Amino acid sequence: MTASAMAQDTNKVTRLETILVTQVAPDFPLTYTTNPKLPRQPIPASDATDYLKTIPGFSALRNGGSNSDPVLRGMFGSRINMLANGSNMPGACGGRMDNPGSYIAPENFDELTVVKGPQTVIWGPGASAGTVRFDRNPPVFEEGKNINFEGSLVGGSWGRNDQTADIETGNDKFYARVTANHSHAQDYKDGDGNKVHSHWDKWNADLSLGITPDANTLLELTAGTGDAKTAYATRGMDGTKFKRKSYGLRFKKQNIGTVFDEFEAHLYYNQADHVMDNFRMRDYTMKMESNPRRTTWGGRVAGTFRFNDNLSLVTGLDFQKSKHELRKFARNGMEWISATEMPWQDNAKFSNTGLFGELVWQTSASGKLIGGLRLDRATAKDYRAGSPSKGHKRDDTLTSGFIRYEHELNDMSTTVYAGLGHVERFPDFWELVSPGAGPEGSVNAFRGIKPEKTTQLDFGAQYKGEHLEAWLSGYVGYMKDFILFDYASLGGGVKQVRNVNARIMGAEMGASYEVSDQLKLNGTLAYAWGKNSDDGRPMAQIPPLETRLSVQYDDGIWSAGALWRLVAPQKRYATNHGNVASKDFGPSAGFGTLALNAGYAFNDRVKLTVGIDNLFDKTYSEHLNLAGVGAFGYAANTRINEPGRTAWARLNIKY
Repeated sequence: MTASAMAQDTNKVTRLETILVTQVAPDFPLTYTTNPKLPRQPIPASDATDYLKTIPGFSALRNGGSNSDPVLRGMFGSRINMLANGSNMPGACGGRMDNPGSYIAPENFDELTVVKGPQTVIWGPGASAGTVRFDRNPPVFEEGKNINFEGSLVGGSWGRNDQTADIETGNDKFYARVTANHSHAQDYKDGDGNKVHSHWDKWNADLSLGITPDANTLLELTAGTGDAKTAYATRGMDGTKFKRKSYGLRFKKQNIGTVFDEFEAHLYYNQADHVMDNFRMRDYTMKMESNPRRTTWGGRVAGTFRFNDNLSLVTGLDFQKSKHELRKFARNGMEWISATEMPWQDNAKFSNTGLFGELVWQTSASGKLIGGLRLDRATAKDYRAGSPSKGHKRDDTLTSGFIRYEHELNDMSTTVYAGLGHVERFPDFWELVSPGAGPEGSVNAFRGIKPEKTTQLDFGAQYKGEHLEAWLSGYVGYMKDFILFDYASLGGGVKQVRNVNARIMGAEMGASYEVSDQLKLNGTLAYAWGKNSDDGRPMAQIPPLETRLSVQYDDGIWSAGALWRLVAPQKRYATNHGNVASKDFGPSAGFGTLALNAGYAFNDRVKLTVGIDNLFDKTYSEHLNLAGVGAFGYAANTRINEPGRTAWARLNIKY
């Protein structure tokens, strides 16, 4: 009997969700799903990357307090396809100051799905590292009830205070939903008591209107907006505007017929209007300001065919168009003119149209074969004034696909699998437009960089017994024409971007043991390795070996737990190699931190969770962060320290 059932049997309250300290086991081979509204440790997430770090294999390029950039298995940027409610929000900053995750407030969504590796083709192009989806689901109303509410309040060290609200109202024919959040924090202090330039203030609000004429039909209209300002310890400027506009229209029809089972269509429009400067949130000697804007619109149509109980196919088309514009400050004599008062200038335009199909075949009672193919037509055009490639248009036809076999060892309660995937990825905005130079002998990066091609074998096993769950997920890959950034040895500026061939491999593993209905022990380990074969050097920006050990107790009313995070030193590095956002500049030290949490459910609607992160106030820094030239209070090639001891509390309310 579960703890929740025991609580009900003894006329006690029903517990709310247990705190999430790490996502232990995949739900399916290579696929993780979770509810991002769950309380988690460390302190509740202010952006998408913060939440993803609870999943083994994810790490982050640290900027300070918020808006880290996600890294999956050592891979960065558009190698991770991140979707919010089915739409792309790529961001505008040439250095990914406003990466896609910075526009996502996790608690404003119902479901987070992660597929590791090139093991799906139906959610967009180029996802060689993996696919991340934050989704909202249509509300479900209990009988006799036409309103749902869920909200939370967070308070913590360094002035941290968050508020979230999710209100749904409707019936079986119509619904309206409003999700909103606000998050604020001041500069934190590291374990030595040194202040780190890292404060932020951000908010989001989204509206969904849905019509459900019957149980199988949905028509939904969405609109959203948000803004923020965020201080960056790792940058020469701060983000003082993250204005978001989002619109979407979705239609879904299920149980259509005996073969053609489901149809879905989705259109979206997103705009990121970003301002970065060095004077609104910090002291300065000479004003600098830039205002990039990225407008992205696209859509997707897909049909599901169920030929019989053992064979199904999802096939369809998706498209995306994106325009990048820029305006910078100017001087008229002694007068300084803000970038926000200057006219917009086109920088570049991108488009992609893809056809896809993904088949699932239950070959036997214990065997399953999954495979997919994808064909993309990608284009880009350079509009930059003064660019040697101004007016040049480039296009490529790219193919991707995978095949995976899963087998149930029923006598052993184990699933084993192996999948081979191939992805051809068109260079993104940050690789074509942001760099200062392209490969040797080329005009520039826009004309010289080749598409990246990844071929990867994923394999693993999952065991699920009565009390013990254990899993292993490994991969070995070859990357042809991997897009590598070379930085100048002095100054930290981008020197060159070029293609190299590379090898990658790694694994994630974990185990969970139920000591009793109330007590569970968990452990995970993640390792990534890469080599630049052309230069005979390690690949840059690869996170070190990391393990997480946790214990969690929950009896339905009271909960308590501990998380011990251990990170090994990283001695494999490539000085002055990296990506558009950071570079390697030396080895990093290992560290360990301990965090504690506790919770109390007042009733089935209200729960209080408290926690202390970095209990022993340790001074440490992550391998994947870089304070660049002009960063606040730091010299170049200096890692920023993480927060010292941090206390927090979260009150969750459901109705």
